[in-house]
Amino acid sequence: MKIEIYGPGCPKCKRVFQNAQEAVKDLGLEAEVIKVEDIQKIINAGVMMTPAFAVDGEVKSAGKVLGVEEIKKLLPG
Repeated sequence: MKIEIYGPGCPKCKRVFQNAQEAVKDLGLEAEVIKVEDIQKIINAGVMMTPAFAVDGEVKSAGKVLGVEEIKKLLPG
């Protein structure tokens, strides 16, 4: 599973990245969690508001700082 956090590197984006890592750890999932800070890649993904959260290329949330429990609900398994 590939989890992407889209954002320019702002504190909110970093918080979602940390929360995603914690959620993956808590659930014991095999997942790669990456930050995407390149503006062109963010635009190409169709993201208009950051931070955005995507699982395997599908954007699940944009413009919201997701908490650990919210992220767990968005993850398969």
